[in-house]
Amino acid sequence: MGNIEFGSSSPTEGVIEMSPRRNLLPFVRWVPLALVPLLLLASNFPDQYQVPLWYWSAALAAAVVFLMGGRWPLPVSLALSALAVPMFLAHAWGLSELVPYLGAAGLAEVAMRSRRSAPVIVASGWWTVAVLWGIAAGESSTFWRPATAVETLAVVGLPLLFGLYLRAQRRLAATYRARAADADMRRLEDSARARLAERAALARELHDLVAHHMASIVLRIGVAQHVVAEADPRVRSVLDDVHATASGALDDIRRLLVALRDPSPGEVASVEADAVSTEIAAAIERTRATGITVDAEVDTDLGELDTIGRLTLLRVVQESLTNVMKHADPDQPVTVSVVREHDGVIASVVSRLDDPSGAVDPAGHGLTGMAERVALAGGTLAVGAEDGSWSVRAGLTFSDSERGR
Repeated sequence: MGNIEFGSSSPTEGVIEMSPRRNLLPFVRWVPLALVPLLLLASNFPDQYQVPLWYWSAALAAAVVFLMGGRWPLPVSLALSALAVPMFLAHAWGLSELVPYLGAAGLAEVAMRSRRSAPVIVASGWWTVAVLWGIAAGESSTFWRPATAVETLAVVGLPLLFGLYLRAQRRLAATYRARAADADMRRLEDSARARLAERAALARELHDLVAHHMASIVLRIGVAQHVVAEADPRVRSVLDDVHATASGALDDIRRLLVALRDPSPGEVASVEADAVSTEIAAAIERTRATGITVDAEVDTDLGELDTIGRLTLLRVVQESLTNVMKHADPDQPVTVSVVREHDGVIASVVSRLDDPSGAVDPAGHGLTGMAERVALAGGTLAVGAEDGSWSVRAGLTFSDSERGR
C-alpha cells in the first residue's frame, strides 16, 4: 500500500452585544379589551341609541378572542371575521361601528406570522366575505357600484399588505441577526485558530531549540556511562543522576509540547490507561451511533504507555474515526484495532472510502497534526489508500523506564 510515513525524527473580545428589544405585542393585545368597552359606552345616547346587549357580548368576545392571536393566528382571524358579520348587520351607530374591524387586525396578524400562503388566502377570503356581507346588508341596491370594490380593497387589501410588510421586516431582522451571529462565530473561530497556530508555532520552536538538544544530552550521558563503566562508583553515581535528571527534563518538555498542542490537555493527559481505553470505546460508540458498523479490538492493558503516549493514542483514534464519519462509505464496516506488542502499542483504523477515486488529502490539517503528535511521542504513523480503503496505522513504543518495570 502506498503509505505516507511520519517518523519521529524531528475569550470573546470584540464581540458586539445587542440588548434585545422589549416585545410590546403582548401588551398591544390587551388594548382592544380596554378600548372596546369605551367605544361602546361612547355610542350610547339616551333616548336616541342604545348599544344592544348582544352587540356588547359579540364585541367583548371579539376582544377576548383577539388576545389569543399570538398562539393561533388563523383560527382567531376566522373567529373575528365570523363575529364581525352580525355586528356589520346590526347597523351600529357611532364609534361602535369600529369594533367589527378587529377582523382586519386578525388578517394582518395571519399575514405577518404565516410562512405559507394557504393560511393567508383562507383568512383573506373569509374576511372578504364578512366585509361584502356587511356592505350588502347596508344598501343592496348600491352594492354593485365601484365604491363597493374600492371599500373592499381598502378594508381587506390594506391589512393584508401591512401584515405582509411586517412579515418581510421580521424575516429581514432574523436574517440580520443570523448574519451577526455568524460573523461573531467566525470572529471567535478566527481568534481560536490564531491562538492555536501560535501555540503550535511555540511548540515547534521548543521542540527544535530544546527537545533535540536535551535528547542529545541524554544520549551522550548514556554513552559516557558505558565508557566509564569501570570508573569510580561515585563518578557512575553522578552520571546516573545526571542521566535521570536529563531524562526527566526531556519528559517534562515533551509534556509541555503536548499541552501547547492541545487546547484542553487536562481532560485526558492525567488519566490512567484504563480511562484512555474507556475514551476510545466511547469514540467507537459515537461512530456506531451514526449508523456505521465498527468492528473493534481494543486492548485494555496499556499501562506501560507514558502520559504522552496515552494521550497521543487517544487523539489518533479519535481523529481517525472523525475522518471515517466524514469520508468513509457508511454502508461498509470499519475496523479499529488497538493492541499491545512486545515493545509498544499498534493502533489502526481501516475503512472503505465513500469516493474511491478521491482519498483523504494527506496534507490536511488533521493528518498533519496527528503526525506531529505521534512524532513528539516518539512513534511512527503510516496512512494511505489501497483498493478503495483508507488505513491509518500508528505505532507507539513504551518508554525505557516503563519497559524496564
